[in-house]
Amino acid sequence: MHITPPWLIIGLIAVLGWLATRKLWFAVTCAIGLFLIGAFGLWAALVQTLALLIVSVIVTMLIGIPMGILMAGSNRLRRVVTPVLDVMQTMPSFVYLIPVLMLFGIGKVPALFATVIYALPPLIRLTMLGIKQVPHEMVEAGRSFGSNHKQLLIWIKLPQALPSIMAGINQAVMMSLSMEVLASMIGAPGLGEDVLQSIQTLNIGQGLQAGTAIVIMAIIIDRITQAFGQGRRARDELRHSNHSHKQAP
Repeated sequence: MHITPPWLIIGLIAVLGWLATRKLWFAVTCAIGLFLIGAFGLWAALVQTLALLIVSVIVTMLIGIPMGILMAGSNRLRRVVTPVLDVMQTMPSFVYLIPVLMLFGIGKVPALFATVIYALPPLIRLTMLGIKQVPHEMVEAGRSFGSNHKQLLIWIKLPQALPSIMAGINQAVMMSLSMEVLASMIGAPGLGEDVLQSIQTLNIGQGLQAGTAIVIMAIIIDRITQAFGQGRRARDELRHSNHSHKQAP
């Protein structure tokens, strides 16, 4: 991402914001916010944070969504994993840095490990919740048409659980971003590094700029991920409403 022109990244995020919300003012606001971060001289740090965030969220999704699906279908696994998730969610975020630092040292890799572990619990829980809340009538209708377990999962359960899964992804993204700021203490590059330097040197201006950049980035990402999840829910409700009107005498 370091060799990608800034205008291209700004344009892609603005287009993504428009696709998520269908609001031109939000896309323009995204572009202005990213331009402001570049004007602060923090574009390189932003790209580093964004790259680490993307990788950590992808890894979190690859682990969290399958685990949530397995827990939704197995009471025994749910009884075993739920206490572990409770401990993970109540543990202070700083504590995650200690074992990772002891095992892997300082750098990007331990920061990635700490971020993934910290962001996993909400995605696992919300994926499991979404699967379990799929109406039983829809599952039985799928079985009556001869669908097997795999087909029920792919064509009925996952589409119905997608709003809940998107909420979990949103939480995972925001928790990953917060952990990446803390992970600057173990060598994670990016905006968190600027915040740490400003604390160590009592540079209020640098800390204010880096903090503002993090807030702008967090708001943009939060609104985009929320809009994708809410858009799916709105389409499902509209489809259900139209279907009900067609069945009405």
